[in-house]
Amino acid sequence: MRPEIAISLGLPPELRAQAAAIYWQAFGGKLGQVMGPDARAQAFLIRVMRSDHVLVARDETGALLGLAGFKTPQGSFAGGSWADMRAIYGLTGLLWRAPLLALLSREVDNDRFLLDGICVAPAARGLGVGSALMAAIEDEARARGYAYVRLDVIESNWRARALYERLGYMGIKTVPLGLLRHAFGFDAAVTMVKPV
Repeated sequence: MRPEIAISLGLPPELRAQAAAIYWQAFGGKLGQVMGPDARAQAFLIRVMRSDHVLVARDETGALLGLAGFKTPQGSFAGGSWADMRAIYGLTGLLWRAPLLALLSREVDNDRFLLDGICVAPAARGLGVGSALMAAIEDEARARGYAYVRLDVIESNWRARALYERLGYMGIKTVPLGLLRHAFGFDAAVTMVKPV
């Protein structure tokens, strides 16, 4: 049975740890070598997640089903600062992690609303949560005056790409990672856009 899905802007404090766990489960595969070990990565996420840069999906009981972060000129959902990174990983951890993550991060797109990660709790997958979150991201983009939504997806993530294509997103370029593929575990990312 499909749950009732309620989507709202903002991440309540009591859901931060659960949101970090869901986010890490979705993105740990590509970020694990740089942001791991798991406990530190989740501590970093709990510290840096911006409540004003995320839409959350909850069921009728208030349980977290998924979330979709976004990036604006004011910041990103899970970016954090060098001070945040040093607080979690120490100076040595900061010195080698920060340059790698800086190479991976994308600029803010002033012409298109930028999705900064979407993830769904394992038990809620296949129930329409991802589609509902994407519709909410598109609504948020329109409300902020954007005509397009942009996202980047790992080239080999066929399941996510299929969802985005089904929702009307089109690939406009593929960006190879080059030598960074050894650190992040994937070869290329596809930039996709959709007019909203």
